[in-house]
Amino acid sequence: MRDRKLIFTQEGRSDEINVSPLIDIVFILLIFFIVTTVFIEETGVEVQRPQSASAEQLEKNAILIAITAEGKVVYGGNEIGVRGVRGVVKRLLKQNDQPVIVQTDKRASVEIYTRVHDEAALAGAKRINLATQN
Repeated sequence: MRDRKLIFTQEGRSDEINVSPLIDIVFILLIFFIVTTVFIEETGVEVQRPQSASAEQLEKNAILIAITAEGKVVYGGNEIGVRGVRGVVKRLLKQNDQPVIVQTDKRASVEIYTRVHDEAALAGAKRINLATQN
C-alpha cells in the first residue's frame, strides 16, 4: 500500500476557500450598477429625421417624443396625440429637469411639430430640441 499524506491544519480540519464574501461583493456591485445606470426610453417608432449640417449630440437622459409621417404623436411606443404631450412632459419634469427631444419624420407637417413644441413648452419644458441627422 502507498502512504497517503493528507494535509490538515489545526485540529484536523482541511483548508477551504470561503467564497461567500466574494458572492456578497459581486451582488453589491451588481445592485450599484443597476441603480446608477441611465435608462434611455425610446419612442417606439422609426422616423426618418431630416438632414442638418449644424446637428449636435444631445443629452442621453431626455424625454423623447416622436411624430410619424402620418402625424401620430408617440411616446414610449404608445400614441398619445398632441393633447397628451403636456401631461406626459409635466409628469416627467416633476422627476427631474430633462430636455425634450422631438423626433419628427421629415414628411410630417410643420403644424403638428409646432403644436407638440407648444404643448411641451406649456408643460414647463425649458429645453426643447428637434432631432435631426447629420
